[in-house]
Amino acid sequence: RCHQHSVAMLDIPFPPFCAFLGSLGLLCVALVGTWCQHWRGGFSLDGGSRTFNWHPVLMVTGLVVLYGAAALVYRVPNTWSGPKLPWKLLHGGLALGSFVLTVLGLAAVFRFHNSNGTPNMYSLHSWMGLGTVLLFSCQWAVGFGTFLLPWAPAWLRQLYKPIHVFFGSTILMLSVASCVSGINEKLFFSLKNGTAQYKLLPAEAVFANTLGILILLFGVLVVGALARPSWKRPDSDSLDSRQ
Repeated sequence: RCHQHSVAMLDIPFPPFCAFLGSLGLLCVALVGTWCQHWRGGFSLDGGSRTFNWHPVLMVTGLVVLYGAAALVYRVPNTWSGPKLPWKLLHGGLALGSFVLTVLGLAAVFRFHNSNGTPNMYSLHSWMGLGTVLLFSCQWAVGFGTFLLPWAPAWLRQLYKPIHVFFGSTILMLSVASCVSGINEKLFFSLKNGTAQYKLLPAEAVFANTLGILILLFGVLVVGALARPSWKRPDSDSLDSRQ
């Protein structure tokens, strides 16, 4: 009885959790923008260091926060009844928006590297990040062809659904790992002079490290929400689910 009472206390409704998670995601976007504006010189499209600053902002916004929102669409109780097609379109649209921002973020860093003669794709961060984006593009394309186009039979959708869900969580955690490693790499490259070495933990390092922890927390909470049985959309074999 005590165990059941404890479980009931922990079984919080999804809407307040979603509000908290949304606030956390907006905080991550605000902090990465503040970091790039206050400590890294702001934003520009001239190919210099300020062009690079678009990279962390767009990656955190698209590849983590917006992608996390797309992943949680089917955890909203309002999606559990009525036509499913509008929610499919919302899920796919948010994921597509996430992908567009991610591609723009990649374009910013490649332009910065090419303008300054910096080699591309030599670090673990770059390998992990590009691999995540490629996996993301395959996930979106196959999901679009399987769940939104009318040709796919019901058995194929049922077969692919758990694979789609698994890779959805995997891509999110890879995205978090890529962003956190990118923040760390940027700090190592930038904080090298005698008054602001990274190992001395200046204010910028504290700020950016905190940002990395919050991004990690956001990703863990999204994956936890996806795994929570009481928040999963009831599976149905109705005609609506085979639109």
